[in-house]
Amino acid sequence: MPAPAPEPGADPGSGPELPVTFRPARTRIVLLSVGVAILATLTTVAMMLESLGAGERASFVLTGLLFLGVLALLSRPKVVAEESGVTVVNLTTVRHLEWAEIIKVNLRPGDPWVLLDLADGTTLPAMGIQPGIARQQAIRDAKALRALAERHGTGPSSS
Repeated sequence: MPAPAPEPGADPGSGPELPVTFRPARTRIVLLSVGVAILATLTTVAMMLESLGAGERASFVLTGLLFLGVLALLSRPKVVAEESGVTVVNLTTVRHLEWAEIIKVNLRPGDPWVLLDLADGTTLPAMGIQPGIARQQAIRDAKALRALAERHGTGPSSS
């Protein structure tokens, strides 16, 4: 069966179909795995040390939960592209942008994550695309977001 013909006027390199979520999956897996391992280790140690009282054991478990919570917060960033625009979820903030607000999508060598140049003259970090553990995936994701911004936004973006 032949592949479906592209829509008239559609550029095959114009990015993925919407909606799409960009997230550093490997980093997320590592962070959450380490958090669970720390919680399990501290809980096990708390239960094995017979000389500890209930409050001390609880403090071990709470410390493990605190570590897990911080690592879960660090694994939170993502970028969600939809027809209505882009939602950027960073560590503690969520911001929805209309496509027209995004002027440029940047991921230069040495950048810790994608930076979005916005129409109001500011730059917004998009921590959901970061080259830490999976550099090639981050580059592909940045190119895909750039193509989507070009397709849905006001003009071409460049590196």
